[in-house]
Amino acid sequence: MLPKNKTNLIFALSTQHNMKKLYLLTLALLSLNVFAQKLDDHNNEIKLAQLPYYNFGKGVGITSADSIFQLNLRFRMQNRLSFNSNEGEKSTYEGEIRRLRLRFDGYVGNPKFLYVIQLSFAPKDMGKTKDGEPINIIRDAAMTYRPNENWSFIFGQTKLPGNRQRINSSGALQLTDRSINNAKFNIDRDFGIQAYYHHEKKNKFGYNIKTAVSTGRGRNFSGSESDSYALTGRAEIFPLGSFTKNGAFFEGDLAREKTPKLMLAGTFHHNNNAVNSQGQTGDKLAEAKSFNSIMLDGIVKYNGWAGMISYMDRSLDNALALNDVKDPSKGYSYVYAGSGMDYQLSYLFPSNYEVIGRVSTQKMKKQLYETLNMPNTTEFTIGANKYLWEHAFKIQAELTYDKLTFNQGDSKNNWYFRLQFEIGI
Repeated sequence: MLPKNKTNLIFALSTQHNMKKLYLLTLALLSLNVFAQKLDDHNNEIKLAQLPYYNFGKGVGITSADSIFQLNLRFRMQNRLSFNSNEGEKSTYEGEIRRLRLRFDGYVGNPKFLYVIQLSFAPKDMGKTKDGEPINIIRDAAMTYRPNENWSFIFGQTKLPGNRQRINSSGALQLTDRSINNAKFNIDRDFGIQAYYHHEKKNKFGYNIKTAVSTGRGRNFSGSESDSYALTGRAEIFPLGSFTKNGAFFEGDLAREKTPKLMLAGTFHHNNNAVNSQGQTGDKLAEAKSFNSIMLDGIVKYNGWAGMISYMDRSLDNALALNDVKDPSKGYSYVYAGSGMDYQLSYLFPSNYEVIGRVSTQKMKKQLYETLNMPNTTEFTIGANKYLWEHAFKIQAELTYDKLTFNQGDSKNNWYFRLQFEIGI
């Protein structure tokens, strides 16, 4: 057994040795912490490669640390309350989720290779469910290759380059919905290949050329194979230079243009052997029909004022097809043919309150007007908006009056009031 004084000496030496190790460990940790802080101060040069980077610009964005992919997530929701009064019918009201959309976009591998996916979930947004057909959730599913700032090549399902109000998102509208002519005479989403050439200039004359070759059958077509196809071409010119913040893609002068801006555009569309009454949309036809569509539109904006004018026409020789050749009493299917004009004017106050007025006239093809007694329509609309966060968060109120005139000489007067809230990122 060791003497007591030797035991104390060994214990002291051991304690001193442990304290030295603890001191060295503490010094190492402090040094590592200082080193890490210096790295963090130097633009955070060292990052964990497996963690993505986040941003909150347009939507919520996620970019991988190695920049191999980017994902941007957005949503928007339109909640609507309507009161309807149609002549000769009982007045009704309706509360609904008009639109509920979820959108993903970004790139994979290289920023030149882009993708966009958009899904819809509100009942009217998906459309009527039909026996043997899938639920119509998918709105957009397309890939884009952008080799440079001028060219874009798109493959998949997305909007065709039609009338400007149709191209604009439904979330970027001043009134609660597009015009009656857009609802009947415009072209819509389709599956195919598109090629765009962009040549806009900030304060100089510029132009865009947009073309598309598509199936002509609309989105999420699930029928049998056919020989239908559609050809679309659109030209846009900007005599006074491009709009601020891509202002041609949203209604109203929210950017309060400091100098006048103008866009003039035209679209030609041919749908060969269309299977639907409105080409990409509408009811099934008893027999395929070929028709042409012309769309002309113009936009002007300056210092809070915004004006829009558009013309749409769908034409063909014979719009009617017997549902049953052997039994004419079963009626007709038809192509919704005719023409229409829209006129829209608005002013945005500095307080972000806005007033809007729109007049639309719609004239049916004479064959439809006389044979099926389909009415010609004149529509008057006034609206007021409050923009809380541009078009992404707004409150809209709208009062619309429709006058329907029939071939037999009688007429019908309808009107509705809508209150709509929109929010999104």
